[in-house]
Amino acid sequence: MSLAVTLSRAQEGVAAPQVMVEVHLSGGLPGTHIVGLPEAAVREARDRVRVAIQNSAFEYPNRRVTVNLAPAELPKDGGRFDLAIALGILAAGGQVPRNKLDDCEFLGELALSGALRGVSGVLPALLRARARGRRVVVPRANAAEAALISDVDVRVADTLAEVCGWLRGAQELSSPASSKSLPEAYHGPDLIDVRGQLQARRALEITATGGHHLLLVGPPGTGKTMLAERLPGILPPLTESEALETCAVLSVTGQPVDLQHWRRRPFRAPHHTASAMALVGGGSDPRPGEISLAHNGVLFLDELPEHSRHVLDVLREPLESGRIVISRAARQATFPAQFQLIAAMNPCPCGYAGDPRERCQCTPDQRQRYRSRISGPLLDRIDLSVEVPRVPLSELGAPRSAHDEDSATVRARVIKARQHALMRAGRPNAEISTRELERDCALGPAERHWYDTALERLGLSARAYHRTLRVARTIADLDGGAAILDRTHLAEALQYRRV
Repeated sequence: MSLAVTLSRAQEGVAAPQVMVEVHLSGGLPGTHIVGLPEAAVREARDRVRVAIQNSAFEYPNRRVTVNLAPAELPKDGGRFDLAIALGILAAGGQVPRNKLDDCEFLGELALSGALRGVSGVLPALLRARARGRRVVVPRANAAEAALISDVDVRVADTLAEVCGWLRGAQELSSPASSKSLPEAYHGPDLIDVRGQLQARRALEITATGGHHLLLVGPPGTGKTMLAERLPGILPPLTESEALETCAVLSVTGQPVDLQHWRRRPFRAPHHTASAMALVGGGSDPRPGEISLAHNGVLFLDELPEHSRHVLDVLREPLESGRIVISRAARQATFPAQFQLIAAMNPCPCGYAGDPRERCQCTPDQRQRYRSRISGPLLDRIDLSVEVPRVPLSELGAPRSAHDEDSATVRARVIKARQHALMRAGRPNAEISTRELERDCALGPAERHWYDTALERLGLSARAYHRTLRVARTIADLDGGAAILDRTHLAEALQYRRV
């Protein structure tokens, strides 16, 4: 029988669907034909694989070689199938045992010399292979990435000849040495550097505890960017599963994974000239954008009104759904996008509206046009808005007070308060459903009447009604986890909707 089957994985977002590489040798004119919706890089594999097999001291069959990549409706691209195709051809010709290919998946691009080159998207493929209980062979260039997953049998190789020797039982392939670090003490920007700004610091702590979105409004040079950069330092550490999700998105882009800091939450700060595609992702072969690269971390948009209105509006759906779906004529890719949005803006075009030290040069119409660059629906999805006023010069040079806490102190409070939410619903307060909101945000009759009256006077929407309750729930958790929200929790949550 001149038929062999090997297993590999395609790259479709972070899904990594399985691909069966079926190789058949038959009579007729010698040649290699690859079918199964291959793109250009996959069609070119026939030349890479032929020369790599010959340079690895094996015989390339002088027969008609048909390679089918199933399922046929799934587009295949890149050089990730080279190793699986080469092994299928050798197994079909009897040069390596077929039974050794069972329950094993192969990823890797072949050089003409037979050496294995690294490919992108290895981590998502390993996560899927782990769920199926299969072994995986990857190039040594991907060993560091493979070392992040400890409960899957991964083997690394340098050449096609090494893999064939392993399948024949003539040698062993090494496993990647586990070098992933444990959660570490945070050594990034620290809150101790921020002087004053008590209300903004309080809003930042609430944001970190509940996973909420935050808008900072103030004149230039008041510390808005400084505050935003310090949010990752007070967020709870990533769990191992969250860290693997975040690294899987990075793996799809082909960027290296930092093994020393792989448990850190990402912080992405695209420039205001970034396009909608740069933010969301896309391309003929869909790749993740800044939103997905901020998964489980922070997306910081400075100078918010300077971003294109169209660019800002693409944020609305992922802020609600926590994912990005990119559809193209030939394929569809889904990327995770569970991020915290931190935005900063000036109060007016010149930046000095309400500043006691600088005179604003803007007319009321200019201020209105400036703020109208941000759509109402987007602002409605931001849970907290806070003013960041100018800090007096005398306070900048004064000794630090008890309110100037460092990030470690604030982070300890954040972790303790978030535990209340995790014990109740298993997720941060910003992510709880409407039904869970009714259960976890109980109000007494007097508080309910007061809250309804306040919402009516402020003219807030139904979305704001639920989001404000979630913020109040977070404030109550910081206050010790009270079961019933009182008026102080509600009043503080409401004041963050008024900027």
